[in-house]
Amino acid sequence: MLDPRLRGGERLRGNRPVAQRQVNFRLRDWGISRQRYWGCPIPIIHCEKCGVVPVPAKDLPVQLPDDVTFDRPGNPLERHPTWKNIKCPQCGGAGRRETDTMDTFVDSSWYFARFTDPSANTPTNRQAVDAWLPVDQYIGGVEHAILHLLYSRFFTRAMKATGHAGLDEPFAGLFTQGMVVHETYQKQDGEWVTPAEIKLEESGGQRLATLAATGETLTIGGIEKMSKSKRNTIDPDDIMTSYGADVARWFMLSDSPPERDVEWTERGVQGSWRFTQRLWRLIGEAAAIAAKAPAARPESFSEPALVLRKAAHGALAKVSEAIETLHFNVAVAHIYEFANALGTAIAKPAATPDFAWSMREAAEIMVRLFHPMMPHLAEECWSMLGRNTLVSTEHWPELEPELLVEHTITLPVTINGKKRADITVARGANNAEIEAAVLALDAVQRALNGQRPKKVIVVPQRIVNVVV
Repeated sequence: MLDPRLRGGERLRGNRPVAQRQVNFRLRDWGISRQRYWGCPIPIIHCEKCGVVPVPAKDLPVQLPDDVTFDRPGNPLERHPTWKNIKCPQCGGAGRRETDTMDTFVDSSWYFARFTDPSANTPTNRQAVDAWLPVDQYIGGVEHAILHLLYSRFFTRAMKATGHAGLDEPFAGLFTQGMVVHETYQKQDGEWVTPAEIKLEESGGQRLATLAATGETLTIGGIEKMSKSKRNTIDPDDIMTSYGADVARWFMLSDSPPERDVEWTERGVQGSWRFTQRLWRLIGEAAAIAAKAPAARPESFSEPALVLRKAAHGALAKVSEAIETLHFNVAVAHIYEFANALGTAIAKPAATPDFAWSMREAAEIMVRLFHPMMPHLAEECWSMLGRNTLVSTEHWPELEPELLVEHTITLPVTINGKKRADITVARGANNAEIEAAVLALDAVQRALNGQRPKKVIVVPQRIVNVVV
């Protein structure tokens, strides 16, 4: 326990304090200027007589020239023949514009406040800022976890001090996503090769990479973030031409949690493509069954129809929760499970109106579940189900919580500690009812051989042990 005589973070040696806790901030000045064309111009004019003069408010914003050249290194604004030459707004003499532009973080550190009222005549509309902010969920790359977040918080507090905003924190929630990574490939002379230029084969349990054009053997390097320097990038146009945008998006969401890196592999993309084909077939087969469904909801459901409805609403509950918590790979996994259950129901359909109605409900729930990840496929499947609207305009499916409750449970039955059988009983069955059902099992009857058990131990919701 700390000595009550201590103040703040002091520590005692004998009766006198010898140390004081202190927080050190490793912050440095932010040099916001950049010697490049792209960026927001710094609204400053340099005059030999007046010194540094701000651009008058009536002349803002400063517009970048369109006729710049990038044929030489360096800042093209410095080389522009006319743009930087301007009269001093104070003395009217010869002046020179500032040719440095601002770091792009300057704009991105407060744009969210401007977006609350982009037509305002002032930098921010205080009433709109205070009504709309803070941003509910901020999603960015790993570089946003430190730099951009720090700058945005700094700007927000500065805007509060100047009266442009009435809050301290710009974001209510922060989520940093991982990067897309890929193997690297290198020629013998050290030159990097793109994945599109190579041919991969397996021989003797080893993967071999060769240059497709010449057959030259390549060195397979480590898995690194996609970069132009290592040339381990995948052209999105090639992906969409071969597989479509839906497949690319589905693979990226299904491969790993969004906060971790995604390793781009051809095998993984092909697996996602095969699943989209399976979904297309499943919805087509479901649509044929659902075509016989009555318009009105049946008053009761048979066991096959109820099993299908429980699978659909169970998937709905799990996928909804996973999306809300940004666990997209978990949502995808539950859709895979639901696809298996839907396929099982389609393989053994019941020729009853209530089953057809349940099939239509399940198929429509399935389409709306994968729509956020694969919108193009979802719209085609929605049309296949006979709907003449867009699934993107439909409400999220409504959950029926009672379908999530299991009315029976399956308990393992052990005899002298060794499992011999399972028994399914009503969830609300009491110990006497469970004991009677267990003693009627063939396995238990054989073990008792006409004798009464020494003891029957029922552990509620867990297990039943018969001692003979």
